[in-house]
Parts: sequence; C-alpha cells; structure tokens
Amino acid sequence: MGDILFLAHRIPFPPDRGDKIRSHHLLLKLAELAPVHVGCFAESKIDFGHDEALQAIAASQFIARRATGLAMPGLRALGSGRPISLTAFDQAAMHDWVRRTLAERDIDCIFIFSGQMGQYVPADFAGRVVVDLCDVDSAKFASYAQSADSAKAWLYARESRLLAQEEARLAARANRTLLVSDAEAGLFRSRLPASAGRSVAVLRNGIDTQFFDPATCQPHPDLARTRGPHIVFTGQMDYPPNVEACERMADCILPLVRRTLPDATFHIVGRAPVERLIRRVGQPGVRVWGEVPDVRPYLAASDVVVAPLTIARGVQNKVLEAMAMARPVVLSAEAATGIDAINGVHWQIGHSDAALADHICAIAHEPASAATMGRAARDFVTEHQNWDAMLRPLAEIVGIASRSGCRDAA
Repeated sequence: MGDILFLAHRIPFPPDRGDKIRSHHLLLKLAELAPVHVGCFAESKIDFGHDEALQAIAASQFIARRATGLAMPGLRALGSGRPISLTAFDQAAMHDWVRRTLAERDIDCIFIFSGQMGQYVPADFAGRVVVDLCDVDSAKFASYAQSADSAKAWLYARESRLLAQEEARLAARANRTLLVSDAEAGLFRSRLPASAGRSVAVLRNGIDTQFFDPATCQPHPDLARTRGPHIVFTGQMDYPPNVEACERMADCILPLVRRTLPDATFHIVGRAPVERLIRRVGQPGVRVWGEVPDVRPYLAASDVVVAPLTIARGVQNKVLEAMAMARPVVLSAEAATGIDAINGVHWQIGHSDAALADHICAIAHEPASAATMGRAARDFVTEHQNWDAMLRPLAEIVGIASRSGCRDAA
C-alpha cells in the first residue's frame, strides 16, 4: 500500500463541529494505516493555529486560505453554470498542490472528504478514489428551497440540481462512496442510476466517550446555581437546520413547557449565532450563549438536551455528545436518524411540538427516571457508537485489507 492523499474542505482541527469531528477521526485512523498527505482549507486564525497539530499527523500538508463570503463565488458560479458550493472551494493553489503531490509521492488512494473537494481528483488518476459525502447535500438544498422566499428558493433549487449532477459524477468516479447512515445511503441510491449506486456504503459517525464523559467535567456554575429546568441545544448556530430548530424550540415548544414549568430556560449554545437568534436575547426563558470554549459543562448542567430538527441530514453529533454525557435527550424523529437507540429507553422522540413539550416536562418532573435514561444512553453509545468500532471498515475501504489478503494468499 502506498500513501493516501486526504482532501478536506475544512482543516480537521479543532474537532468542534460536526464535519470537522468526522474528518478529524477519519484522518487519525487513516494515518494509522499509511502515510497521509493532507490538503485542506482554513478560514480563521483559529484554524491556522492548528497547523502544527496537523503537521504532527500528516506526512505533508497544504492549508489554503478560503474567504468566507459567498458573493464572489456566487457570481462566478452563476456565470459558469457550476454549483456555488463547489466554486467557493475552487482554488488554483490547491489544484497545483494536488498535482505536485501526485507527481512526487507514491499515492495509491485519494480520500475525498465532502463533495466540494471532488473537483480536485484528476481525470487520469489511476489509483483508488474514496468519496465521503457524509450526507446528500443536493437533497438538503432541495429542502431549503421548499421553505425559502422566491429569490432564495430559485438559488437553492439551482444548487440542488447542480449538486445532484456532481454527486452522480463522483459516485461513478469513486471506488467507494460513503454516507453517514443507512437512510442517507438509501436516499443517495434513489437519486442515482442503478449502476452508479454500486459503490455506495455506510460509515457511521462515532463519539469519543472518554472526552464526553460526565465524570471528567463539572456543570457550568451559572446553570448549576439557578432554577431550572435547563434545556440545552448545542451546534453551529449559523447552520440553517440548527437555526430553525432553535426557533421552533423558543417560539413553539418552550411556551408550552413554561405553562407547567415557568422557570424553564432554553440555552442556545454554539458559535456564530445568526441575527434571528441574537434578537431572542431577553425573550422570556431564552438565553443565547454564542461560542463557548467547551460545550461539556453546559451539557453536564442540563436537565434535558433537545434536538427538535425538522431538517436533519445524517447522524447528529450533538445527540451522540449529549447521550455520552448521560443526559436525557428529547428529539424529533428526523434528529434520531442513523442512531439505533430505543425510544423510551435511550431517549424520547416527539412527533409534534406538544409531544416534545410533554416529554421535556415529564423528564423534569421525574429526575430518577431521567437519570436512568441518561445512564442507558451513555451505556449505548459507549458500546455501539465509539469511533474505533465505527471506523473498523476503513482499512478495507481504502484498499489495505484486500491488498494484504492478496499478498498473504500469494
């Protein structure tokens, strides 16, 4: 087995958001299997501050700066007929580095993390290609289009159509196309010609149960010393599904909870809250924290963690983190996708605002039962969702197991 070229749309450090958590653990595992050369993008000083951590793992690396604005990429995309999300990650410097790396290194496998990076696979590359799409972005944009105003709906529908074409191209090009759950894999196959779906496989997300362990951190003091119940939502707060989930919780579910529990407080914890969420500062029972150095104290202090998402792609890391922290979780059916937990044992699923509110109130009124559910949730993810178990198939996926088997047979 030669080396691996790993291309990611964001630097896999720090592992503090969904995509970076997955890419981080993939990179660590790949580096155990073979020398890995990493090309990725960074957007901030914090990102670039982790170049030494990346250097400690990678055989070589290239970190390109990506501007966060979408205005110029959007204009280029509209002029070229390409998806905006591909154009935003299209840089000559990255193309040059990939060509040099392939020319100078013994690369047997190119591992693409996120569909934006598939454009960097040369047409004449003869080695193995693995594309980790995580989830079906084209379907996500189609969902956005259904609820957006007319101008945005047109853009989202265009993005969905063009990304579907790119996803089909990548599936036809790849030796293996990875999705994060059976549901996402089934959705992806349904949108492809039958022949293109043969490469599709599932590689689920895991959870670091040593890091997310209630025994290793103290509850946040501000929450611990004030009346509750404290209801916590964590995530990237400029991500539209998270924004919509928080609005649903604040505007529809929380008022129902506060009829029974007038001191209930909903805590929005995560970086880059959009103006729509910031405007809720001062709304009764709502607290917007923004970016925090560590979400674990907030989870540890919560009476219940919620995930009332209406649009959810793949496996929700926020749910796994809360379960690992032994917290009772109340969530929508959409947010439960891809985790084989048992409703009523490891979490509570609500199919309406009223049902979600009832579950929250029941957990607040029955702390012993809530603690039992939290312990069961942690036991479940420790046994079934740890990263070692989830990434066990990776050697075969990149072609190492099959090749070693051939050598042994010879």
